[in-house]
Amino acid sequence: MTDYGHPLMFGSFITPTNSDPDRPVALAQLSEAAGLDLVTFQDHPYQAGFLDTWTLLSYVAARTETVHLAGNVLNLPLRPPAVLARSVASLDLLSGGRVELGLGAGAFWDGIAAMGGERLTPGEGVTALEEGIDIIRGVWETTSPGPLRVGGDHHRVDGARRGPEPAHDIGIWLGAYKPRMLRLVGRKADGWLPSMSHLKSLADLTEGNARIDDAATNAGRSPADIRRILNIGPDLSAEQIAQIALDHGFSGFILGSDDPGTLQRFGAEIAPEARERVAAERGGTVRPAFERPAITVRGVRRLSSPDPTAELSDMIDLAAVPDRLRDRVITPRDAGYADVRSGYMYTGRPGAVIMARDVDDVVSAVRFTAGQPAPFAVRSGGHGMGVEVRPGGILLDVSGLDSIEIVDDSTRRVRIGAGATWGHVAAALAERGWAMTTGNFGDTGVGGLGTSGGLGYMVRRYGMTVDHIVAADLVLADGTMVRADPDEHPDLFWAVRGGAGHIGVVTALELEAIDLGSGDVVYGEFLYDATDTGGFLRSWSDTMRDAPRELTTFVSMQRGRGAQPPIAQLQAIWAGDDVDAASAGLTPLLSLAPVLRQQAQVVPYAALVPPLDQRHVGQQTIRMRNGYVREMDDATVDALEALLADAAVARLELRSVGGAVNDVPADAMAFSHRDAEVFAAAWMLPGRERLVDAAWARMRPHVDGLYIGYTTETGPQVTREAYRSNFDRLAGIKDRYDPHGLFRRL
Repeated sequence: MTDYGHPLMFGSFITPTNSDPDRPVALAQLSEAAGLDLVTFQDHPYQAGFLDTWTLLSYVAARTETVHLAGNVLNLPLRPPAVLARSVASLDLLSGGRVELGLGAGAFWDGIAAMGGERLTPGEGVTALEEGIDIIRGVWETTSPGPLRVGGDHHRVDGARRGPEPAHDIGIWLGAYKPRMLRLVGRKADGWLPSMSHLKSLADLTEGNARIDDAATNAGRSPADIRRILNIGPDLSAEQIAQIALDHGFSGFILGSDDPGTLQRFGAEIAPEARERVAAERGGTVRPAFERPAITVRGVRRLSSPDPTAELSDMIDLAAVPDRLRDRVITPRDAGYADVRSGYMYTGRPGAVIMARDVDDVVSAVRFTAGQPAPFAVRSGGHGMGVEVRPGGILLDVSGLDSIEIVDDSTRRVRIGAGATWGHVAAALAERGWAMTTGNFGDTGVGGLGTSGGLGYMVRRYGMTVDHIVAADLVLADGTMVRADPDEHPDLFWAVRGGAGHIGVVTALELEAIDLGSGDVVYGEFLYDATDTGGFLRSWSDTMRDAPRELTTFVSMQRGRGAQPPIAQLQAIWAGDDVDAASAGLTPLLSLAPVLRQQAQVVPYAALVPPLDQRHVGQQTIRMRNGYVREMDDATVDALEALLADAAVARLELRSVGGAVNDVPADAMAFSHRDAEVFAAAWMLPGRERLVDAAWARMRPHVDGLYIGYTTETGPQVTREAYRSNFDRLAGIKDRYDPHGLFRRL
């Protein structure tokens, strides 16, 4: 007797007849209404009386909501595997993760050859199927480095781009009967899908399981990882189905019938009874057919594969992990590690990643980490500059703390979890016509940007993000949970606004949102010929010095290449929907340099920072340097012009500040930059650190301090430049609340 423990799955096997094309669609919808988990269609592309199965699956996906879909089984000889991989992944994304992949090596070779397919021997068919599986999985493995290359005898790709990644971990189920096919199931498939009508007796299931299990074990896989699914007829009772499940390990039962009454009875009566019988024998409860992973990761549709042989950190005592965190810790050996080990700008190798669900998880994680020799870092889970933990260390991810709550409508007070991203915040605030000046990218994390600065699209009118914080919740190094506001822990409240990463783990921020009325702003884009780079920079800085506070501009410059002149792209945001006032404010921008392209329109502020929920795997390799410019004098302009011409520089970025930013005293909070008119940043090419430092050295005499939230530069001088005259006060607060240096060093 073999029971692999999978939850039971019940489905329908519908004939894709084209004589009445609405009928198979209606039967699929009936299957869903009857409570079935799966709808499948046979695939015979050479059969003129059938609808094309893939087209039918796509159509049914749009006409259903919850049921999973699969070919039973798709004919690989007539469906090139690389294209099929993209098709399956695309439909999985469009359907919300409802597609499985049944595959066959091919049969009816006269029909296949008539359609232009290659006629194969049975052995060649198995080889071709294995090659196809390698290609399909390779296309889906978007985290693997480099393009995909598979050099098969029948299917091959040479440098194909990977992706898209499916919405969930799609099962590849093989229709198999002969020994070689069964061994392939054990080596590389996720499921075995035979038909009962093709079996001599149930003993064939026992023999097939043995071959699959042996092959799986020899390949280093667990036989229990392979789901067993059986196409059945309408003559089996719930008791018989339960017996096959318990005696032969089959957890999927797909009924071949086009009769509505039979399908209805199968879903409403047979399936529930069979589930209850199996659950009773197992001594557990009925589980859903398709289970989601316990750990969910923002930007990840399916967790990366485990690596049982990966080396574990000798700085972390995993046996001492608190019980409440055991299902939240991901080590290098676990599924999902490749998805969470890195950030946007670095590839990390932590010894453990703790995926916190709530504040209690954060408290438990901090207390656990305080007793470990491993280095510690905290990540809000969004797009950001860094927070890289050293190899073997502990990384606490708080992206699960992503709630957005309106605390008080009258004061526009909003409470936001540190794991939220600003795009989701903008969308939530837009429902009331509110906004928050943040960064210029919707995937930026609230916890990182909200405690380091926030130099965004409306900064000249409404100041920095930190200027809107009215309270914060944070966990200190001893595991204490505290609230910081002007009355309660005012020293921590001072430190949180610009320097919280050095003091504790912020779990939530309360901010006073901005009332935009309609929620709209005027957004303009200008593209200039910046051949006279110095002239453009002087004109831009002079114009912005006298511009209304409602106008904030960002400039991105690239040096000329070949016959192309230097280009300056300018984004202009008027903080409001008064078109006449905005037009007057933007008009001077037309005179900065020869205009190659320009446009302006009224848009919802939230549309400027949409939430993309990207996966971060260290994809941005650019290095960053930045500094604040008090005045754009001739010497500074000359230095910027020389910087742009340097071969190590990929892009020069300039942001207008001043206005409301400089209304706040420099000592009001840890963030200290209240006397500049321009923020300058250089995007440096990777792998050229010496050239990067030499290039930026030209700018150092012309900048005063740096923005810690927008640099990849490290070292003790960085924090001193970031906090300037506030450094000693911040260091004193850190000494009081983090005497052993658990959090980021100053």
